[in-house]
Amino acid sequence: MALSEYSTRLLGAYAEQPFLMAPMAGVTDPAYRIMCRRRGAHLAYSEMVSVAGLAYASNKTWRLVLPADEEQQICVQLFGSKPDQFASAVAAVEERVGDRLSLIDINMACPARKVVTKGEGSALMRTPELAEQIVEAAVGAAHVPVTVKIRKGFYAEDRNAATFAQMLEGAGAAAVAVHGRCATQLYTGQADWSVVDEVADAVEIPVIGSGDVFSAEDAAERLRSSGASAVFIARGIYGNPWVFGDARALALDGTPVPVRSSVERLGALREHLTLTHELLPLMSRARTYASWYLKGMPHAAAWRAQVVRCSTYEEFMALVDDIERDVVACEAALAAGESVPAHPLEA
Repeated sequence: MALSEYSTRLLGAYAEQPFLMAPMAGVTDPAYRIMCRRRGAHLAYSEMVSVAGLAYASNKTWRLVLPADEEQQICVQLFGSKPDQFASAVAAVEERVGDRLSLIDINMACPARKVVTKGEGSALMRTPELAEQIVEAAVGAAHVPVTVKIRKGFYAEDRNAATFAQMLEGAGAAAVAVHGRCATQLYTGQADWSVVDEVADAVEIPVIGSGDVFSAEDAAERLRSSGASAVFIARGIYGNPWVFGDARALALDGTPVPVRSSVERLGALREHLTLTHELLPLMSRARTYASWYLKGMPHAAAWRAQVVRCSTYEEFMALVDDIERDVVACEAALAAGESVPAHPLEA
């Protein structure tokens, strides 16, 4: 079967940059997307967006969809369970986002209870006829590629990803992403990448592998050793917006992944805080991601305890200055063969 124009277009994009910024609720907001784009992420996805929310024209929902001014493209991931709402949502997203919309992705992988109990997300792997109708409705309304993200199956014994992906291909999906866990596993255990290969053998459309990609080295190895055309990086972006450029350089050019200094990582944290301050209504998300940047630094646990007490941009930035002074002092002491000084609040 000849590939569609959309599938061929995606294969070209994956050949240029095979490592994609996965959609993650509560994480892949405009600030985080821009942090990663500036460091090598080409295709970046919105947070998961409810088609029902778009149907009711919720401003809060639309904030998840619309790219920031700096973003030249966005992939919008939708979830729901009603084909007519998908068709309407696709048309509305295309109208609002315009030529910066790269593709529509349909979430059939989310295992969250509040999603599954409504027959949405990974629950759709148990209702293939409805899933097929949703894809057909979205494809019929779209003027961009429509892709789908799925799991190995809903229950461990299901393992129906390959046959499910064939159905999606027949319904018009331009690519399929496969997470190597069943829905009932949530994010526990290990991702089974053999199911990615099963799907790649079963369909002609491009396949994106997903699951347990925590570093640039992980990403490059998954691309090398699997049948996937591209790899989603999700939790691997935590405190590491460089991972996309690093993974590409390693996989395509053999360039070793550089070790980034604490000062460079704190500089990135300041940049991230500034983007959050400028683009988001609240700074509360910074309490989570700021801690990610501190991993492995001297007195990291003590500084994380201070991070969660910050509320304003000014408080976060002042704390980062304090952290940097402490880190520089600790690293200087270690370089001189001395012991690490006490945390400033304990001295």
